[in-house]
Amino acid sequence: MNAEGPLPMPEEEDWEPFGRPLFEDASVRALSRVGVVDVGSNSVRMVVFDGAARSPAYFYNEKVMCGLGKGLAETGLLNPEGRKRALVALKRFALLARGMGIGPLTVVATAATREAGDGPEFQEEVFRETGLRLHVIDGDEEARLSAQGVLLGWPDARGIACDMGGNSMELARIGGGKVGKRVSTPLGPFRLQQLDGGPKKRLAHIDRVLKDAQAEVKSSGERIYLVGGSWRVIARLDMERRNYPLTVLHEYRMTPQGLLDTIDWIAASDLTMLRARTGTSAERMELVPIACEVLREVIKVLKPSEIDVSAYGIREGLLYEQMPERLRARDPLIEAARMSEITQARMPGFGKKLYGFLEPLFKDWPKERLRLAKAACLLHDTTWRAHPDYRAEACFDNATRANLGGLDHPGRVFLGLALLHRYKNSRSGSRMEPLFRLLTEEEIAQAEVLGKAMRFGAMFSVGDPARAGRLTWVAGKKRTLGLELTEEGQGLFGEVSQARFAALALALKAQAKIGRAA
Repeated sequence: MNAEGPLPMPEEEDWEPFGRPLFEDASVRALSRVGVVDVGSNSVRMVVFDGAARSPAYFYNEKVMCGLGKGLAETGLLNPEGRKRALVALKRFALLARGMGIGPLTVVATAATREAGDGPEFQEEVFRETGLRLHVIDGDEEARLSAQGVLLGWPDARGIACDMGGNSMELARIGGGKVGKRVSTPLGPFRLQQLDGGPKKRLAHIDRVLKDAQAEVKSSGERIYLVGGSWRVIARLDMERRNYPLTVLHEYRMTPQGLLDTIDWIAASDLTMLRARTGTSAERMELVPIACEVLREVIKVLKPSEIDVSAYGIREGLLYEQMPERLRARDPLIEAARMSEITQARMPGFGKKLYGFLEPLFKDWPKERLRLAKAACLLHDTTWRAHPDYRAEACFDNATRANLGGLDHPGRVFLGLALLHRYKNSRSGSRMEPLFRLLTEEEIAQAEVLGKAMRFGAMFSVGDPARAGRLTWVAGKKRTLGLELTEEGQGLFGEVSQARFAALALALKAQAKIGRAA
């Protein structure tokens, strides 16, 4: 929503199976800018979400590593220095929210504040000094909100969400867009640091707690979704060990054995050196060795089929909590792409027309690939302000590095490669080449076809390509790409159009055939 009211809608009808965007709906517009603060055992973070509510952009994001829960297991109280730092951060966040003109911040506090003897006193102090109300949630609610955050960014997630904070670790079953059985455990690194008896006793304790938790959530052989800063650092180190070409953590996927190899590698490495290589804070890296111990036991006890990283957690879960059900059911990738088109493209609404014109080429594509084709058509013109020499790279960077939910790493690269070919015939010599190895040869070929199809269709007619002609496609042995031109299309099919149509036919390894529409 802008200062003059809701953004204009290019079209009113539904676009199945994704449906009409909901930006005009009042209950959705209310979520166009929402501020939340998570007062955790280790960090205090403020996030302001903005844009398409189903796939929000991070309008503002600030974190302070306060260490509120450090020493709590030993003293029963919040860390005095951490408490001071948290109060200073919360004062700043309240002022920032006021400056941004957003409504009251939603502030939640988790394990440290709920378990500390001086937690209620801290709540009163925060309200007195900042005007912010600290909502202290129990472990069950913490698990539920964190799992909802996974669902916001990963609608089809199915398995166990595992959220590690400073003083606790929550497990929650997710599937079908819902959160099921959940349990909170005392397996946060701060708490485990205070356990007497050394590594052996700590390991036995972790193993015992996890087996009890496993009996509650009844997980065995399912996918695990990791949430939390310590997990993200381990995943980032896994990327470093593997020389993985894309450092976006959301939907990064690891095998159990590969992750165990990384845990061994971390144990044998100089943490100072690893911290420098990955830009990790000293406070966060300090917790990594114990987090690795917990993760090793998680793999042993829960026996996951795969371990995936969710960059979304409790803060995103708070936003998901406010969403109407019909908005939760939407595809976050398509919603984000449509918002980008509305706000950044030269001709909002053209993306749908472009997809409709090109659709005959996609009749044998699987549903997931069609979804990427729709997103690509919506995004095809959103970098037009970039310098012409760098539009292809800008498109690729936007797709592969943007904060987009509902998009795995191969999907990011496929989308980026298609958009690269929207502006450039050849990908040879591109600095993005290392990323192409995340795709199969077939996927690379399909991304090229999609890109060159958009490259042709987007300039064939700037109003509606369907009024200028109709594409036909015959696969198999008689591979033929046909274009039936209307009277208007005959005038539009000039030299550049002809060259781009020929390039598309070449990408399809097909014979080009031009005719007149009946």
